[in-house]
Amino acid sequence: MKQRIFMYLFIFSLLLILFQYVNSKNVFEDDLKTITACRENTETLNDSIQTLQDKVFEMSYFNIENNEDAYTYLENKGYDVNALIPFIKDEIYKQNTEKGGNPLIPYAANEGKTMLVNSIKLLNHKWLICDFSDGIFWGELLIKYEVESQTEIRFEVIDSLLYPLQ
Repeated sequence: MKQRIFMYLFIFSLLLILFQYVNSKNVFEDDLKTITACRENTETLNDSIQTLQDKVFEMSYFNIENNEDAYTYLENKGYDVNALIPFIKDEIYKQNTEKGGNPLIPYAANEGKTMLVNSIKLLNHKWLICDFSDGIFWGELLIKYEVESQTEIRFEVIDSLLYPLQ
């Protein structure tokens, strides 16, 4: 009788060990698949990050903050560039409040509306580009600016375009 009990215990132990082995093997294989998928996903995301960083670098090429020569030019003239950049933008935005819209915009607005500058990007120490709209029509301006002093700036529209309605 004792012998049968030991034999049953032995068989039960073998089955339990076999079950544990198969279960552990499945868990291990599942973990390997998960790790492989995560590595592939990480690789894809790293490629995407690199692509986006390249795009940001390319887009920031014509930007006064990244143009060391333009920045140095203004600093050599004695200007505080970190204060000057917002001041230039504010001067253009201030002209939006004038009656009839911004005088830098050479196009008439739609009835009852005014042409206003929406966004500005300083390209270097001499030029800036901005877009404008009245809610229906929109366009862009290329403006030459000259810093007369820390509180005085002169603007001259070099070219402009108005996009056609579609």
